[in-house]
Amino acid sequence: MRAFVTGGTGFVGSNLVAALLERGMQVRVLRRSTSPMAALAGLDCETRIGDVNDGVEALTEAMAGCDWVFHTAAISDYWRHRTQTRLYRTNVDGTRDMATAALRAGVKRFVYTSSLAALGIPSRGHELVETDEFNIRPRQFPYGHSKHLAEAELRKAVAAGLPAVIVNPSVVIGPRDVNRIASAMLVEAQHGRLWFAAPGGTNFVSVDDVVAGHLAAAERGRIGERYILGGENLSFRAAFTEANELFGRRPPSVMLPRWFIPVAAAGVSVARAVVGPRLPIDARQMRLSTADIFADATKSREELGVPFTPFATALRAGYEWYRDNGYLHR
Repeated sequence: MRAFVTGGTGFVGSNLVAALLERGMQVRVLRRSTSPMAALAGLDCETRIGDVNDGVEALTEAMAGCDWVFHTAAISDYWRHRTQTRLYRTNVDGTRDMATAALRAGVKRFVYTSSLAALGIPSRGHELVETDEFNIRPRQFPYGHSKHLAEAELRKAVAAGLPAVIVNPSVVIGPRDVNRIASAMLVEAQHGRLWFAAPGGTNFVSVDDVVAGHLAAAERGRIGERYILGGENLSFRAAFTEANELFGRRPPSVMLPRWFIPVAAAGVSVARAVVGPRLPIDARQMRLSTADIFADATKSREELGVPFTPFATALRAGYEWYRDNGYLHR
């Protein structure tokens, strides 16, 4: 069998490629010519130069002869600036074209890597489940909105006959996070910058469990269904405490009060107007940091048999990979 993977040079995608190869499958990765190859080092896979925005014809040709398609590619930066035009073009238009191409190519299964962000924010005291829908103003959280719209495009393709399954990972932790997305907290902890925490929290999941969820979705996921791939629900303070402990540092000593976040966010908005979009923090996401965006992954565990890895175990695995690959002393 042959699998086609977009986003294979990224965090989830590269771990998925490794797992597919371990199963004895042939793997073809779609990558941009400018994509760094560090995450694929040592992995014997075919690479095809291209982009999810190359159009349906090019994508159909790229995935020709493949049985499974895993669409993990996305612009997924929460804290770094991207223009909304590029965000929506990649995450929404690219997903629509990938689904159309997969229909034409006649693939046996299409697994789309969405995000917990597509489900919005739970009401106080509740956890997100698969039936929840995006409930945030689009301008407040364009990334989550883009994933919500991408899922809508995929459902249209399912109605047209595409055998697709959606998986919604929470905040992913573990090895090969070459772009320093969630595992950036390790670098921050190394430099002693996790001395404070916002009052909210979220769900963290091991990349190994996310990969297991992708494979299970391809094998036995129900067509058209969503599956949350989640691990532990933790406050940011608890997560930062675990990261600090890996470097012999104390837990965060300052808890930012909830009233402070909107004030700080307003300051960031002013700073962006002066400094420009390169300022590496976004007021919209700062406001979201006061929420408890927790999730219930019961469905994926019961239907797909997705395992559960404790946050501390996943974080240590990421730490050891960062340490062994030179990411912690730059």
